[in-house]
Amino acid sequence: MGLTSEQVQIIRSSAPILQEHGNTITTSFYSTMLKEVSELKNVFNQANQVNGHQPAALAASLHAYATNIDNLGALSPAVEKICQKHASLYIQPKQYEVVGEYLLRAMGEVLGSALTPEVLDAWTAAYWQLADLMIDREEQLVQDADGWTDWRKFRIADKFKESEVITSFYLEPVDKKPLPSFMPGQYISVQTYVPRLGYKQSRQYSLSDAPHADWYRISVKKEEDLDLEHPEIHKHPGLISNILHDERQMGDIIEVSHPAGEFFLDTEGDLGCPIVLLSAGVGITPMMSMLDTLVANGTDQPITLVHGAHSFAQRAFSSQLQTITHSHPHVRYVSFIKNPDVHDSAKDHHYDYTGREDVKKLDRAKDLFLDNDTTRYFVCGPNSFMDDVWHSLTEMGVGKERIKMELFGAGMPTTN
Repeated sequence: MGLTSEQVQIIRSSAPILQEHGNTITTSFYSTMLKEVSELKNVFNQANQVNGHQPAALAASLHAYATNIDNLGALSPAVEKICQKHASLYIQPKQYEVVGEYLLRAMGEVLGSALTPEVLDAWTAAYWQLADLMIDREEQLVQDADGWTDWRKFRIADKFKESEVITSFYLEPVDKKPLPSFMPGQYISVQTYVPRLGYKQSRQYSLSDAPHADWYRISVKKEEDLDLEHPEIHKHPGLISNILHDERQMGDIIEVSHPAGEFFLDTEGDLGCPIVLLSAGVGITPMMSMLDTLVANGTDQPITLVHGAHSFAQRAFSSQLQTITHSHPHVRYVSFIKNPDVHDSAKDHHYDYTGREDVKKLDRAKDLFLDNDTTRYFVCGPNSFMDDVWHSLTEMGVGKERIKMELFGAGMPTTN
């Protein structure tokens, strides 16, 4: 049952209160719930709890929900993003009951007498309106995963060092059953037990190659100077990535979810139009999946892959990209190196531009295909990079409907 008109008005009028007190509410919510329902520690990224990213993201979502309570279509992209991640973590309907209980309790503790019975009833109805929508969508996503409805054991078949900081992991299913295909750009969730924490933790990693029936590949960045034995290591967002690099070896078993994510190249809908792949750092990983898939499919549509790296030693996939461009004249590869030191450990010192990646330095016709209003742009990297690219492209006249963006982490780019 939907909200009454009075309840809609109550929720909408709550927006200023949530803007002021939202972060306090969500911080209290997570703290109390994870203390009293310890099994949920397996679900939530503990680093994002400590650094405040997850409470801040939830507070922003609550404010956006209250603001758009009578225009939920405006929230569809954000809701889809959350549902995709929840489906990859196999969130269960009963967990929504727990979250609802603790979230409403936190609102009462922070707002006190301002949370009148009428306001509480309105927020209870609003919570379940959204929860029911998300539960239905997440169940649909899992049902569409070719019978893959829970964590599946995978063996690390190979590890290959792509750069000083990025290593590729080739993962094969222990049960030997064929793997479902995926849309290039999507991710899998990887879950592993962390003895120093006493529970499992999961992270999302983009698939970094074209689909294969026998194995998946992810390419993971290692955080430098991170001590896995430090007593406060759980606070660092690079914990699981560094465990994969340093402690998980060939032959080891990890748990993997089915591919998910709303950031992808549509191999049918995006066929024929020019494609521009813009990335920085480890943001290149979903772009490699897109490019490898397009090349494997034999397309001759114009493609540009632009990548920025801090140094030659930290840049991944450069040799592979140069090989592709040499054998596929419709593919261009443009490299930005912030600090091009030819004496570093990398063997490949090819690059096109010095400094931070700047879309405005690119050739508007040859690199960006701005003369073609069907060109699709895919962007992945740190938040500041994403915002810069968004502003540059829109200032050049690119419509936002032709720009797809993916941000790693709990945040969202301010422009999208």
